[in-house]
Order: sequence, then structure tokens, then C-alpha cells
Amino acid sequence: MLFSLGAVVATPGALEALERAGDLPEQFLGRHERGDWGDVCEEDWAENDFSVSRHLRIFSSYTLSDGTKLWIITEADRSATTLLLPSEY
Repeated sequence: MLFSLGAVVATPGALEALERAGDLPEQFLGRHERGDWGDVCEEDWAENDFSVSRHLRIFSSYTLSDGTKLWIITEADRSATTLLLPSEY
């Protein structure tokens, strides 16, 4: 684990999407907290690597089994991590 997730919360849309796809949130949260930022561009990947030690916001993007995009955002102060759909941002 590279950083604290804080309180983990999810939007209703993210929970619905995870259930519909048959995926578990833990698999994506585990990747996020280990520094596997998922489907982000090279520049965003580097920004996340920089943000871990500088206590800045961390953003990951993953694709669920059914093709739905899921975002995970950890706040800069590490107080909370949110699972959400891009349309809910």
C-alpha cells in the first residue's frame, strides 16, 4: 500500500455498475492503493506517482468486466477515496 485510502465511499451509480458487471470494488481499490492507476495516459500516470509523496489528489481509471469505466479518486488529504462513474463527476 502506497498511501491511505481514508474513508472509502461509492456513488450509487458506481455500486450499480460494479454489481451489474459482477466485479468487486476491492479488486480495483487494491490496484489503486498499490500504484496501478489503470487506464490513464502516461502523463496522468506520472502525475499520480508524483502525487503519492506530495499528498496531492490521486486519480485512477479502470474498465469493468462489461466495459463500463470506473474512476477512483483519493483526496489530497487522504481523508476519503471515492468510486464513481465518469458521468457522476
